[in-house]
Amino acid sequence: MSTNGYLTPLPMPSPDTAPYWEGLRHGQFLVQCCLGCGKKRHYPRPVCDACYSLDAEWVAIKVEGTLQSWTVCRHAFLPEFKEQLPYVVAIAEFEQGIRVNLRLEVPPDQPLRAGDPVRLVYRQVSEQLTLPVLALA
Repeated sequence: MSTNGYLTPLPMPSPDTAPYWEGLRHGQFLVQCCLGCGKKRHYPRPVCDACYSLDAEWVAIKVEGTLQSWTVCRHAFLPEFKEQLPYVVAIAEFEQGIRVNLRLEVPPDQPLRAGDPVRLVYRQVSEQLTLPVLALA
C-alpha cells in the first residue's frame, strides 16, 4: 500500500524512539542531548556512547546541513520498495556533527557534490507517522 510515495513496511516507534517520532509529527527534528556530558546524538538510543549515561533530554536542532555521501539504490532489498526504484539515499551532516542517513528527494541522475547544502523536509505518511527526508537547499 502506498501513501505519499512511501510503501510499507513503516517504522514502528518504541518507548526509546517515541519522542523522536512525535517530534517529526509536529515538524521538529529532535535528538537526544546527554545530561551527563552534553553530547547530542542521533539515532535515538538509551545510552550515551560518550559517557554511558542513561539520562538524556530531547532537543530540536537546526535541520540544514551538508551532503556528505550518497548512493543510488537500484535494487530493492524488500519487495515493497521495488516500485520506488531507483532512488537516492544520502548521509548529511547537521549541527554539532549530527549525521543522518535518509532518502534524498532528487532525480536519480541529479548531479551531486559532497558539500552541497541540504535541508530536512517532513513527509506525512499517515495521521500517526511523519518521515524525515532530505532535499537540496
